[in-house]
Amino acid sequence: MLVNEMMDKDFIVVSPDDDLIDVSILMEKKLRFTTPVVDEKKKLIGWITSLDVTRGFREGKKKVKDVMYAKEDIVHVQKDDPARLAVMEASKYKVFNIPVINDEDVVVGVVRAFDIVKTLSSLYEVKVYKIFEAMNEELKGVSWDELMEASAIVTRRRTGKRVTAQDYEKRIKNSTFGEAIWATGGLEKFFVGLIAIGELVIARKVAKARK
Repeated sequence: MLVNEMMDKDFIVVSPDDDLIDVSILMEKKLRFTTPVVDEKKKLIGWITSLDVTRGFREGKKKVKDVMYAKEDIVHVQKDDPARLAVMEASKYKVFNIPVINDEDVVVGVVRAFDIVKTLSSLYEVKVYKIFEAMNEELKGVSWDELMEASAIVTRRRTGKRVTAQDYEKRIKNSTFGEAIWATGGLEKFFVGLIAIGELVIARKVAKARK
């Protein structure tokens, strides 16, 4: 997924010479509490938040340019960057919104915290069954039944509970990625489990071939 698939395209922009009162009205009307500051060609030159506007009023400032952050002082991403980069930047710099630009520095969108949460939530709803189907396609020469049997064995080893291949298949058909992460104790443990399953099914396939 790329940034342009996750970003908000319904954004507002302001110019450095805009009056702070007008900007505050625009932000309130559009329910946007951060906005890119652009030049006459819509190129990114800065960033302003509703808190900056409030500070400007308190300090007697009149224009956006009096309170905005310059481009070099803000986080921004390219529209064709991987979406994960926007997530990582938001986490690293503790920001709620990030302007998105194209190759000409023109603002084409804004990645909001809401967009990140919405995207991650949709990923969590992916069925575990789909993940195993993709895994099965990559494990050339391994049948679906062999994959399910190996999965059941790994589960029995990790939990100590009796689980058949049929039980495991039913379980992954009815659970989502998010549910599986919680059930296994976290993202890292989930993928460690997948690796263990892959290693076991291959080892069993090689052992059968040698007989």
